[in-house]
Amino acid sequence: MRQVILIPDLEDGGYTVEVPSLPGCISEGDTVEEALVNIRDAIRGYIELLEEDGLPVPSEHEHAVLVAAV
Repeated sequence: MRQVILIPDLEDGGYTVEVPSLPGCISEGDTVEEALVNIRDAIRGYIELLEEDGLPVPSEHEHAVLVAAV
């Protein structure tokens, strides 16, 4: 399981989703549920490509993320 960041699009609606432990792994969706389904697919594809290229798959904790409300 990977941590993700959901970013609401306040102008157009919907959500962008980023995976901090997989740089460049980004998806989106019109609802939270759709965004989460889409990012799961993106994560699978990202990891498959890394493995096909013989590259290491970053662990969840290689990229620490601090989330705070200010």
